[in-house]
Amino acid sequence: MAKQKCGWCIGDPLYEAYHDKEWGTPVYDDDILFEFLILETFQAGLSWITILRKRENFRKAFDGFDYKKIAKYKQEKIDTLLQDAGIVRNKLKINATISNAQAFINIQNEFGSFSSYIWAFVDGKPIKNKLKSYKDAPPNTPLSDTLSKDLKTRGFKFVGSTVIYAHMQATGMINDHEVSCLGMERFRG
Repeated sequence: MAKQKCGWCIGDPLYEAYHDKEWGTPVYDDDILFEFLILETFQAGLSWITILRKRENFRKAFDGFDYKKIAKYKQEKIDTLLQDAGIVRNKLKINATISNAQAFINIQNEFGSFSSYIWAFVDGKPIKNKLKSYKDAPPNTPLSDTLSKDLKTRGFKFVGSTVIYAHMQATGMINDHEVSCLGMERFRG
């Protein structure tokens, strides 16, 4: 069988570029992990392509996803974000982004980095699934349930098990590339 892309991204150039360059690549950098976490929380209840199309707007609106700045946002900044048509203007998700930035910093202080904390759930290396079709990927797993619950006890919001499973896929903690996909090559060795 010829190598190809995962079926979920076919047909949209933005989706395909995201798939080819980012999705499923192991991420250990706290800045990038935070960006994905925030984007995933905004995605809750929406399609990922909607968020992906607004990603640059989110980046601009949220100070380049600088969690240290976001953790200090005041009402004036929240009001500005609620007027920004370039992002998802959901008050609960905007407020959650601020509290998530604060919780993110707390985890860094406790574990040395957010990466150390989150990757410990998979013993520091990706879980390699062997999916014939992206449709075989579950929406969540007992592992994403556990991580979701732990994040919630640490003050995170909009981090249900499905959101966390998507985050784990996006940041390469879970390899859910289809076996016929070129993306599987990132996990050889």
